[in-house]
Amino acid sequence: MNAAELSPSGKDQTSDEPFMEELLRGVIARVKDLDMVIEKAAPEWPIERIAPVDRNVLRLGLYELLFADRDKVPAKVAINEAIELAKSFGGEHSGRFVNGVLGAVYKELGEPGKDEVSKKKKEVPYEEMPQERLVGAVVYAKSGGEVYLALVHDIFGHWTLSKGKLLPDEEAEAGVVRKVKEEIGLDVTPISRLGENEYVASDPKEGKKRKHVIFFLAESPFKEVELAKKGGLDDARWFRVQDALELNFYEDMLPIVTKGLQQLSDSSKKKIKT
Repeated sequence: MNAAELSPSGKDQTSDEPFMEELLRGVIARVKDLDMVIEKAAPEWPIERIAPVDRNVLRLGLYELLFADRDKVPAKVAINEAIELAKSFGGEHSGRFVNGVLGAVYKELGEPGKDEVSKKKKEVPYEEMPQERLVGAVVYAKSGGEVYLALVHDIFGHWTLSKGKLLPDEEAEAGVVRKVKEEIGLDVTPISRLGENEYVASDPKEGKKRKHVIFFLAESPFKEVELAKKGGLDDARWFRVQDALELNFYEDMLPIVTKGLQQLSDSSKKKIKT
């Protein structure tokens, strides 16, 4: 190595370090813009719900895709490198998720780097955001003396509850029966109302929304689960209660699941006493 290949600080200019430093500085400077694009590409999943590894791989990939020199980093190279990073350091489904988001962004934007990508929308106060009503359920069944939970798995690597939008003027109980049937093919009977939660998600056309979810405890026959073909979910199955509690849940789902199981336990105790 000759002196021309060293920077004034003595660093090897032929290494990847200068490129990595430039990439890191660029991502940090544009993190808000990058997160806005991620929200548009994955509107059902708030930024904070995406696993940290997947979130940061997406930021790196999007920065290269949208703002890097196209001659140095072709779009396909940026996408492929991000996918490989996700596969190496993320979860089982990370590569597929990153591929889906970056592919959707590239397809939507056409030629990356359009000016509107980095335009910031006016922040709407939480109270003024439009609200969308959803329903979900802790679906259970009894078989062979065991209690089972029917859960769905999303592309972010979490097991969660079946849920979906209510129709206009639809009652929550009727809505949860319809949505569980549509999503996982089970005929459920709502037993009790477990609680509600609310989170903010971004709609590609309408911007940020408050998503208000009403959760029920719902009983089902113990039959085969049939996952509908829809974006965001890649698996659905029954788990024994003791096995389900070891799964990777979202933090805001755990209190709902726990409350449902507590009600089932209390109900069983009452039946034994009588």
